[in-house]
Amino acid sequence: MEKIRIGQIGIRHEHASGIMQSLRLLPEVFEIVGVVDDRHSQSAAFQNASLAVYDGLPWLSEEELLNSPGLQAVCVETANLDLVPTALRCLEKKLPIHMDKPGGDDLALFRKLREGCEQRGLPFQIGYMFRSNPAMLWIQNAVKQGLLGDIFEIQAGMSHCYGGDAYQDYLGKFQGGIMFNLGCHLIDLIVSLLGRPQKVIPILKSTPGLPDQITNNAVAILEYPHAIVNLQACSKEVNGLEKRKLKVCGTKGSVELSPLECFDGRPLKLHLHLSEGTALIPSGPQILDFGVTRDRYRDHLLEFAGMIRSEIPNPYDATHDCLVQEVLLAAAGK
Repeated sequence: MEKIRIGQIGIRHEHASGIMQSLRLLPEVFEIVGVVDDRHSQSAAFQNASLAVYDGLPWLSEEELLNSPGLQAVCVETANLDLVPTALRCLEKKLPIHMDKPGGDDLALFRKLREGCEQRGLPFQIGYMFRSNPAMLWIQNAVKQGLLGDIFEIQAGMSHCYGGDAYQDYLGKFQGGIMFNLGCHLIDLIVSLLGRPQKVIPILKSTPGLPDQITNNAVAILEYPHAIVNLQACSKEVNGLEKRKLKVCGTKGSVELSPLECFDGRPLKLHLHLSEGTALIPSGPQILDFGVTRDRYRDHLLEFAGMIRSEIPNPYDATHDCLVQEVLLAAAGK
């Protein structure tokens, strides 16, 4: 099968090196045309990854990359607030786009991008990192099939304790801080499960010793007719990565996932408890084992390749992506 000629614009996003590493581990699928260095940008960024992953690749200007012969797709991995403007320039070139998260701080501009891609039939994929998480995909399917009954509660946490003082300063550059930067990943899932909330209540604070504008300790409460969602994130929680969690409760059962990901050789496990068993799943407590995950982005990028080749439709339409962005901005206090 012919390889997809792809380029990456930007190296300053927190996920930029991870995306490039995954692209390079799929040489049978992608041919990397080149990379655009965006370190000249003044937009807030937190880049702590080595540049070794780009060794041997051509460094190009954005103009050179976008005009490369046979270019078929672009990964946009710039600083957060440069993502949407950069992706809009790719849209003008009629290129399929993988754009990292979040979708900027201007809902109208993101809507222009997302609906523009859909109107032109161009694949667009946003880098919400849990979209290919097998346990979360299982939860989405279980809720859709009614296995858990009617959902009345979701608790979710996206805390961590990395980055030191530099990361706290970085969060202070955004309205909503950590909720804007990381809450988006779980808001994407919550909207997939429950749709549009009736109300979003943001609670945006700083941890002790930091100025108020550094909102690194945040909660968003999403109200639904018969459900309450509590989404929490803090960048100073000791062992926070390991304690990231998701709990979904319904009238027929509940699921709990913690940690949300495993890349250390341990299998990803989901705790399930059903009051009513099925032909395949008995009632009572049990653990579902989803095996060992080595690469967060591999399946996500393979999905992108499938969209480019017209093998699969986009699993997420513009309506969904724009609603996620609307809820995210509300959770960030905008």
